[in-house]
Amino acid sequence: MLKRILKSDGLRRALCWLGSLYIRLVHATGRWQVVGGDAARAHWAAGTPFILCFWHGRLLMMPHCWPRDKAIHMLISQHRDGQIIARTVGHFGIKTVAGSSSKGGAQALRAMVKALKAGDCVGITPDGPRGPRMRATDGAVALARLSGAPIIPATFGAARGKVLQSWDRFLVAWPFGRGVIVWGDPIEVPRDADAAQLDAARLRVEGALNAITAEADRLTGRAPVEPAMAEETS
Repeated sequence: MLKRILKSDGLRRALCWLGSLYIRLVHATGRWQVVGGDAARAHWAAGTPFILCFWHGRLLMMPHCWPRDKAIHMLISQHRDGQIIARTVGHFGIKTVAGSSSKGGAQALRAMVKALKAGDCVGITPDGPRGPRMRATDGAVALARLSGAPIIPATFGAARGKVLQSWDRFLVAWPFGRGVIVWGDPIEVPRDADAAQLDAARLRVEGALNAITAEADRLTGRAPVEPAMAEETS
């Protein structure tokens, strides 16, 4: 049944529209707090781009961490689920770039570098589209090195909601609850970074995202989601 629905373009469009309405409902009926974010606000005020990073499992409410008048291009996988995400976030004015580490990666990287050099921000889920959960790949740090733009991590937590048993432990927030958006500090990657420095930067991104995600869960009284073990795959 679900596969037949997803094969219908009209039904997919309706599903994405309903998804965007649900995200708006959760935000409008909730009590939301923002923790941190000075660096992001400074970049928005100055008109200088940065790379937004957040885990795939914390995607649902991230459109509401972003001002509608600031351009951002999200990296979305070319798989069907990626296209559903693209259409859903498109209702919030978020543009998308198709690609992933497994397909279309080089073309997507060029497109994101071009967007950053034009002054727009880009967004990446560094454990997407297939995991392992909460383990960063090297795409974000490679983009930071090529573009010179810093990486700024962000996440959300919700007191009322459900963590799905999906590979990414996707958090679905319920309406009429308490939520928090938590920002981390910027992470710079030198343009002349070698392989060891790039890997160290990747681990900093991973550690920062896991730290702020744990803090978001703590602030909302939720049991923390653990990263996948190194040998796990999606």
